[in-house]
Amino acid sequence: MGQRRIAVIGSNSFSGSDFIDLLLEDPGNDVLGISRSPEKSALFLPYKRRNSPNFSFRQLDLNRDMPAIIGTLDEFEPEYVVNFAAQSEVAPSWASPEQWFETNAVALARLCNALKDRKYLRRYVHISSPEVYGTCVGTVREDAPMNPSTPYAASKAAGDLFLFTLVKNFQFPLVMIRSTNVYGAHQQVWKIIPRTAIYLKLGKTIELHGGGRAVKSYIHIRDISRGELAAMEDGCPGSIYHLSPDHGYAVRDVVRIMCDLMGQSFEASTVDVEERLGQDAAYVIDSSRARNELGWRPQVAIEKGLAEVADWVTSSWEDIRMESLEYVHKH
Repeated sequence: MGQRRIAVIGSNSFSGSDFIDLLLEDPGNDVLGISRSPEKSALFLPYKRRNSPNFSFRQLDLNRDMPAIIGTLDEFEPEYVVNFAAQSEVAPSWASPEQWFETNAVALARLCNALKDRKYLRRYVHISSPEVYGTCVGTVREDAPMNPSTPYAASKAAGDLFLFTLVKNFQFPLVMIRSTNVYGAHQQVWKIIPRTAIYLKLGKTIELHGGGRAVKSYIHIRDISRGELAAMEDGCPGSIYHLSPDHGYAVRDVVRIMCDLMGQSFEASTVDVEERLGQDAAYVIDSSRARNELGWRPQVAIEKGLAEVADWVTSSWEDIRMESLEYVHKH
């Protein structure tokens, strides 16, 4: 059979690195990682603990190094390209929206306009976002209209629309993933779930924007990686697949569970503050297509997943305490 060649763009991201970790469980996968920053430590890249000979890495930036990226892909000739790369933070996108469009729409157009002509490519898996739908009322399916309410969401929607023009006109082998709020060990420490555990260890007060009443469909990262792999292997070209849990959780309820896991008082550890600009009230998206067509379903209960995060923070505390808890925008 030989090795199956898979290129993962955005390999340093939380989702990209976990997907690579899953891929490397199979010795038949030859994986190329591409990311704009140098490889992080095993604290944030779980696949590094494997020291796998089947993984190689190239530091290349979508906005600055596109010819080198295309050249690297042409040399590697991946059957599958899975693209996690994006400017992905919502709130900072208001400050410099043009930079979000440069990465999420313009650079994406350059990349996929080249990939559409590559005969080696069997499947291009694009990681989109349910943020493109805006505030979700009721249960949202894959054919719901896009109605973005932030610059980040608008930039992702623009990129998605371009990809479907390639499908319509060139039979581009696209499979698109829109998953809900991922979490797990090894996540960026400024994200709400690891930051909650860190704040509890530091004795710092956790701010709940809008009282933490926004409902998020939190889902464990490995459940998402399994769904992405199933879509890569068996997804129908030109299709969108939602990956979501059975129901959502209010942010305050997730923080309360973490407080209980770490033996802290929820009331003493939190304070309600004003809601963020453009914060959508709920994401409850329907994942019936992935469940029916791919045989996928989430397996990690939220209590188990949150316990994993608490254990990771505790066991890696000497390293984690040195990390900045604020998002730093890089362009």
